[in-house]
Order: sequence, then C-alpha cells, then structure tokens
Amino acid sequence: MKLLVLGSGTSTGVPRIGNDWGDCDPNEPKNRRTRVSILVESDAGQRLLVDTSTDLRHQLLANNIDKVDGVFWTHDHADHCHGIDDLRPMRYGRGGPIPGFASASTVRRLKQRFDYVFAGQHGYHTIVELSTLDNLRMAAGFGVKWVEMPHGPTTSTAFRFDADEKSIVYATDFSEITDDMVALFRDVDILVTDCLRREAHPTHANLAMALELARRVRARKTVLTHLDKSMDYATLSAEVPADVLVGYDGLELIA
Repeated sequence: MKLLVLGSGTSTGVPRIGNDWGDCDPNEPKNRRTRVSILVESDAGQRLLVDTSTDLRHQLLANNIDKVDGVFWTHDHADHCHGIDDLRPMRYGRGGPIPGFASASTVRRLKQRFDYVFAGQHGYHTIVELSTLDNLRMAAGFGVKWVEMPHGPTTSTAFRFDADEKSIVYATDFSEITDDMVALFRDVDILVTDCLRREAHPTHANLAMALELARRVRARKTVLTHLDKSMDYATLSAEVPADVLVGYDGLELIA
C-alpha cells in the first residue's frame, strides 16, 4: 500500500500570504506547503482521498491524479473541505457519483454548505454520494476503521486503512491523545500525525505530542504533517528520530 502526501501545511499554508515564511527556509522546496490532504493506493490501484483541501486542484495536477475510488473527510474546517468542487472532473465518465464518507456531524454540515455536490442541481449530476461511517467496514478493497479525536471544542475523525496486509493511519487536527486512538493505531505501518509546531496549541498536536503518539502506538514509521511556518524542514528533520519523517508535499511512502 502506498501513501501520497498531497499537502502538508497548516490552514494558511507555507508561506502565508504576504510571502511570510516564518522560520522556514524559502530556498528549501519541501518548506512550500499546501493545505493537508493524503491519498492511499492499494497494489490493485484503488485510491482513496482523505480531505478535499483548499489546494486540491493544484495537488491533483502536481501528482497526476485523475481518479479516486472514494473520498473521506476528517471534519468540515475550511482547509479540509473547501476544495470539494475540484472533485467535479473526476465525476466525468463515471457511471455514478464518487462514494464519500464522514462522521454524521460532518455529513450534516457538508450537506448544508455544499448541497449541490451531493444532490445535483440544474441538470448537473450529483458529484459525491455521501454516507456516514456508521456501517462502513470496507471501501474500494480497503479495510476502514475510524475514531473521533478531540480537536479543541470539536472533533476530527482519524482513519485507519488496511490493505495487502499493511496499514496506514491518518490522524490530523487533534489536541489530546485518547485511549481509543492508541488502541486503533497500535502497530500501524505508517502513522501520519498532526504536528503544528513545537509550542503547545489549544486545538492541535505539537511536536512532543506527535512523538508521544508515535511511541505509544509503536508506529513502524511516522510522518509529521499540518506543519506551520515555524517548522523548517531541515531543522526539524535533524531533531526527530530516524523512524520519523518530516512530511512534505509529494512525499510517497510504501507501507
């Protein structure tokens, strides 16, 4: 199973508007970060997209992705869903809508905000058939499990995908490590984890919390994502253990 990091940045990306690179070296291409999203692919070529980031069109073009077999949403914050309209070209030529999945609360809010995507309008086809996660066990040949994580005053959904006897966990936008998270993520091959900055944050994991999660679940390899402008790629890479990678846009890993 393959992991492709489409975007690795925080909600404003790196650099921020105004060409604000913070502590990040602008001469290091891996510091140029679009908003977070990943794609997982099985040996059979089936692909699942997690989140439709604000930069989705650019990400799909940069990685030559022209189809997906399902879409999952972690939550409805703008940087995770406002690129949803860029799914339209991947609906062309399909026999039906793209399957989509999210928690019941995220489904409700997405339908309120993007009703035309899920119901069609004015002769346009429905783009996504959106379902809750309640009874989901498999999607496009992947085993799927999930857990709700604290994200400040709200929650974000983490996903575990299993295929070809390998596993990938995507856990972004969390502010606390719970026992349920540890149980679901245990012994994962690749853990992709929230890691906003070094200092504590009320709604996101910092570096210490991300490394603690990796240790507690015994992840074989860990990728840090949702990185802000304080997290210079080279500096951070020199700080973390050998089995921890600083994520960057376009990173590919085989589980």
